[in-house]
Amino acid sequence: MSAPLAAAQIAESNASLLAGLEDDYASLGRSLDRRGIDVDAVKARVAGFSVAVPSWGAGRGGTRFAKFPIAGEPTDIHEKLEDCAVVHQLCTATPRVSPHFPWDKVSDYAALREEAADYGLGFDAVNSNTFQDQPGQAHSYATGSLASTDAATRAQAVEHNIECIEIGQRLGARDLTVWVGDGTNFPGQQDLGRSLDRYLDSAAEVYAALPGGWRMLLEHKMYEPAFYSSVISDWGSSILAAQTLGPKAKCLVDLGHHAPNVNIEQIVARLHRFGKLGGFHFNDSKYGDDDLDSGSINPHQLFLVFNELLEAEANPREGFDPAYMIDQSHNVTDPIESMMSSADAIATAYAKACLVDRAALRAAQEANDAMLAFQTLRAAYKTDVAPILARVRVEAGGAVDMIAAYRASGYRARKAQERKPVGLGAGIV
Repeated sequence: MSAPLAAAQIAESNASLLAGLEDDYASLGRSLDRRGIDVDAVKARVAGFSVAVPSWGAGRGGTRFAKFPIAGEPTDIHEKLEDCAVVHQLCTATPRVSPHFPWDKVSDYAALREEAADYGLGFDAVNSNTFQDQPGQAHSYATGSLASTDAATRAQAVEHNIECIEIGQRLGARDLTVWVGDGTNFPGQQDLGRSLDRYLDSAAEVYAALPGGWRMLLEHKMYEPAFYSSVISDWGSSILAAQTLGPKAKCLVDLGHHAPNVNIEQIVARLHRFGKLGGFHFNDSKYGDDDLDSGSINPHQLFLVFNELLEAEANPREGFDPAYMIDQSHNVTDPIESMMSSADAIATAYAKACLVDRAALRAAQEANDAMLAFQTLRAAYKTDVAPILARVRVEAGGAVDMIAAYRASGYRARKAQERKPVGLGAGIV
């Protein structure tokens, strides 16, 4: 199986931009050298950084009211993998795909793993779905899944999560991400204590099925689809559940699943302190939306999150191995362009965090010099690291200007002719 885009196309797109890139990279190198930073060392760190893309992110999302498909949108996991391969081919930082079941079910998972490998892709965390009903499902999740008041529904949700683990083993994954929409819309609808007990009992059955080396990533969300209470609504509920379940249970932080103005970078530090930082779903949020493109609203917060992540990496305590994934809903853009843009924003935040003078920051913190500490972070944040990221991409066979190269390739137009159209949707909730 060949790469979706011809290498010659990418090279042609790069040709007129390489001289300018070399000039910008050399200029940045001289600037960083004056600060005692080796630009090539930073480039090497950035080259080793990667983030997974979600299989569902290859298609258009939707609001709670409507979905507007894009021509050439993928209709199955095979077409999703092809689109994800385009993202990785151009940005070179997204070598893994996170599948979602039962959406991505196939009859032969060994063949699917080989198909992904042919594209240069592997599989990341597998995601279960007990937040919507599927055709032929025996019991409805309308009033809950792992925390349902109905024992048969809870058993069905447990069985599905265990099935996801079994599929993940065949795909070479090692993490199961569990997010449930369980909660209430009215005061008094359920007993808030007993609903958590039911969740923990069900989650313990899933946890018991984890193979050696696997982790169970618990994802919290403040609200939606339940608007009065959610069973796992915040990082406090998440870490308590993870501590109750055991060492293989970790907390997953979705950047959009918090109350406005919550200090997410502090949450990162707290979860790491207690050995429960399991992973991230990168996106952005403005109001109550939780799946905007990464870095599109608050890139400074993204940088501060990565500053804490690099602090955690330098001080691993009980270990540091978070799973990084993009998780967005591309309602009005081409999903391939949005995923490339987000991968760039995430890698940019990481690269800037690599520039922080850790010794100077620690000295300022110990001296309670608030302004010097802040300016130490600010110096890294203000640095334009685009030449580093572009150089990394070019050296790995990617594009200097990813979106321009993608548009010039005509890939979306070709897929619009080859793929069956996706029907109109009524929304995601």
